[in-house]
Amino acid sequence: MDKMNADCGLRIADLAVTKCESRVEGASAESQPGRSAIRNLRSAIGYLLALAGLIWALRGLELPRLLGQAARINWRLIALAVLCDALSYLAQGKRWRLLLKPVGEISTLRATEAIYAGLFTSEILPLRPGELARAWLVSRWTGAGIIAVMPSIVVERLFDGVWLAVGIGLTAIFAPLPKELLRTADALGLIVIVAAALFYFALRSSARGKEESSKLPGFISSLIEKLAEGLRDIGRTRAFYWSLACSALLLFLQALAFWLVMLGYGLRLSFWIGMAVFTIVHLGTAIPNAPANAGSYQFFCVLGLTLFGVSKVDAAGFSLVVFTLLTLPLLALGFIALSHSGTTLPKIRREIQAMAKDRCGDSVARRSAASKPPHDLCAR
Repeated sequence: MDKMNADCGLRIADLAVTKCESRVEGASAESQPGRSAIRNLRSAIGYLLALAGLIWALRGLELPRLLGQAARINWRLIALAVLCDALSYLAQGKRWRLLLKPVGEISTLRATEAIYAGLFTSEILPLRPGELARAWLVSRWTGAGIIAVMPSIVVERLFDGVWLAVGIGLTAIFAPLPKELLRTADALGLIVIVAAALFYFALRSSARGKEESSKLPGFISSLIEKLAEGLRDIGRTRAFYWSLACSALLLFLQALAFWLVMLGYGLRLSFWIGMAVFTIVHLGTAIPNAPANAGSYQFFCVLGLTLFGVSKVDAAGFSLVVFTLLTLPLLALGFIALSHSGTTLPKIRREIQAMAKDRCGDSVARRSAASKPPHDLCAR
C-alpha cells in the first residue's frame, strides 16, 4: 500500500510539473510578441517625445553666443556643484541603508554603489530600468528577495514627493511662482496625501488584509502581501524617521548643485528661483522616457527658466551645459560602480527576466495543484 501511494505521488508530481511547464511555455510564447510590441511602442513614443522636446528647446540657439558664454564659466562653482551632486547620492545611500534595515545590513557605501549602478543603467537605457537593477544588486548582496527590497524604494519615492511638495511651498514664500507651477504643486500635494494614506493603511493592515488579498490570483496576492509586510516593517523602525531627514538633505543638495551651475554659467538668479526651476525639471522628467532624460530635461529646463524671464536663447544654452556637467560625472561614477559590483547590464537583465519567469511558473504550479487535488488524481 505504501509503495502504491508513493507511485501515485510520483505520477501526480510528474503530471503537475509537465502541465506547469507547458502552460508557462505556452503563455510565454503567446505573450512574448505582444509584450515586445508594447515595449517597442513605449520606447518609440518616448524617443519621439524626447526628440520633439529637444527640437523645441534648442530652436533658435545661437552657437557663437553659447560658446562665448561657455568660455566665461566659473569652474570653481561648477566643481562645487558636482561635489554637491555627488554628496546628494551619498545621502540617498545613507537613506536607503536605513530603509533596508528590516531586510538586512548593508553599508552606506555599498548602498550608494548600487544607486550609482542603477543610475548608470537608467542613463544609457530607455524607460529607466535602474530601479530594478539596484534592487537586484542589493537583493544579491543581502540574500533577500528582490520583492523584499522593493518596499524601501516605494518609501523613497514617497519621501521624495513629500519634500518636493514642502520645497515648492517654501519657494512660494520667497519667490513669485507661476500659476502653472502652483497648480502642479496642488496636484503633487494631493498625490502625496493619497500615497501617505495608502502607506498608513499598509501599516495598519493585518490578518484581515491577508484574507482579502487571498481572494486575488496567487502571484498578485503574494506580491501585495509581501509589499505590505515590507512597508509595515519599515514604518515600525526608528530608522524610518532618520531616512525622512536624509531625504530632505538629498533634495537640498541636488537643488543646490543645480543653482550653483546657474551661477557658474552666469545666470544671476536667487536660490529660490533655482529651486523652482529644479523642481520643474525634476517633476517633468519623473516619467520614464529616453535614456538620460535627453530631450525632456532640456525642454523643462528651458520652460522653467523662461517662466522667470530668462530669454529662450540663454535658457537653451544653460540646459545643455547643466545637463552635460551634471550627467558626465554621474555616468563615470556609475560605470565604476557597475564594474566594481562584479556584474554587467546583460546579466542583470537576464537575472530579472529569469526571476519573473520563475515566479510565473510558481504561480501556474500553485493554480494547477489547487485545481486538481492529489486524491482526485489517484482516484482516477
